[in-house]
Amino acid sequence: MQNFILPFLQIDVNEKLKNAPNGDYQVGVIIGTYLPVILLIGIAWFIYWRAKNRKDLDD
Repeated sequence: MQNFILPFLQIDVNEKLKNAPNGDYQVGVIIGTYLPVILLIGIAWFIYWRAKNRKDLDD
């Protein structure tokens, strides 16, 4: 199933930037490309930090 869906999810950012109508569109493409990755890294770090600092697991 993953092999069927994965090709449809790949986006060529360079192609989108090359065909951008103006600079505002380029900024939106960059933000939309990198923001989800940054958010996922932030959430993963927060979960790790909370799990590391749990007081009920101390001996």
